[in-house]
Amino acid sequence: MSLTIKLTITPLAINLNLHPRQRTKIAAYSLGFRPKPIYHSNALVPILYNNKQPRMSQASVSGSVIKSYLIEPDGGVLVDVIVPESERGSKTLEAESLHKVRLAKIDVEWVHVISEGWASPLKGFMRENEYLQSLHFNSLRMENGTVVNMSLPVVLAIDDETKKNIGSSKDVGLVGPDGDLLAILRSIEIYKHNKEERIARTWGTTAPGLPYVEEFITPAGNWLIGGDLEVLKTIKYNDGLDHYRLSPQQLREEFDRRQADAVFAFQLRNPVHNGHALLMNDTRRRLLEMGYKNPILLLHPLGGFTKVDDVPLDVRMEQHSKVLEDGVLDPETTIVSIFPSPMHYAGPTEVQWHAKARINAGANFYIVGRDPAGMGHPIEKRDLYDPDHGKKVLSMAPGLEKLNILPFRVAAYDTMAKKMAFFDPSRSKDFLFISGTKMRTFARTGENPPDGFMCPGGWEVLVKYYERLQAEEATPAAVSA
Repeated sequence: MSLTIKLTITPLAINLNLHPRQRTKIAAYSLGFRPKPIYHSNALVPILYNNKQPRMSQASVSGSVIKSYLIEPDGGVLVDVIVPESERGSKTLEAESLHKVRLAKIDVEWVHVISEGWASPLKGFMRENEYLQSLHFNSLRMENGTVVNMSLPVVLAIDDETKKNIGSSKDVGLVGPDGDLLAILRSIEIYKHNKEERIARTWGTTAPGLPYVEEFITPAGNWLIGGDLEVLKTIKYNDGLDHYRLSPQQLREEFDRRQADAVFAFQLRNPVHNGHALLMNDTRRRLLEMGYKNPILLLHPLGGFTKVDDVPLDVRMEQHSKVLEDGVLDPETTIVSIFPSPMHYAGPTEVQWHAKARINAGANFYIVGRDPAGMGHPIEKRDLYDPDHGKKVLSMAPGLEKLNILPFRVAAYDTMAKKMAFFDPSRSKDFLFISGTKMRTFARTGENPPDGFMCPGGWEVLVKYYERLQAEEATPAAVSA
């Protein structure tokens, strides 16, 4: 994703009241990360929790008063469908007696997302009424008439045989890929899985080569099963990274512990380079200038499914830790946590989901760049989505009115200053654009990027990863030879 920060914000654009609008290729996917991650690191941020209530503070910009607080979750209350420990035994026995639905690894990711409240107010996999609202309106209407954003269908597919086995059962047990009982799905509803319609409306195309589609939708069953979840225990991956997987409630408690009066979230699925750091640090500076006393950055890398040529999560987390160790970002004002959602690469439709989930985590500012959640067209040599549509859609999307959207300027490598800087069109020839693909090519071939592009410790992590990857790829060839 090329970088685009634009914090030229008017008083109207950053009104933080609840209701007025605010704007301020594929390899077989494995959720089971490497048994022993390539890199190991301690938690980036010590987590201490308390139960203080959110505060409200005021800042003044151009004579207008801005109210800031930890933003309410969609629906007013964070969903938590994890069974209390005192009930776990009896619920497990009940689950064992029910007809079973076996989950794929991608389904476990969605159970994780739902169980912790990232998709609040959703309490389970969508029934047909919710599915149709999400698919056609990118939102859900609550019983009280309010609208919350829900741009991606959160659904569970089953095949004909599973549907037959379920019969007229009202509840089913959900079993993980390894055979462990994970959850109960209550008051189920089974309905037709129209894959073509789902793909066309989510991605805006049915062209072959869409990573999520080819991996998870095309081979999926022809039925969808919805219902309310009761998750028997917290989802863990045992990959050495679980301490980074903070739930929305844990994040809110940490923001409160740090006495944050503004939280600005930045999602990424690539290593952090100095251009990212520039815009994150600049955002904090501008929030301070606006009168906020302690804005906190939520650096929130996506931890679910990503396509095969993306840098793996464990490597990214180690790289992020080096960015903080090298002082590129301040650990005192930064929280690094893993967002457990799978990646769809669905552009403006998906970026709404990314923003909505951060509302539930307590962020009241969301940084958005050029072509968020986008990708190259799978069969044509062009971007699949207009690179400016993501930020435009976020400023208009139903249910996101209470979130301040922060578009940012393009950052590129300034060959004269020998550092990442905001692009100056008056001397465009002095700037070098280094895409994520080009960055990965540098690391893979052992070629160093220009000085000032990324902190040395972070770059070393990437080089070591690609050296190991190339050694692993060469081993089968050597054996066959």
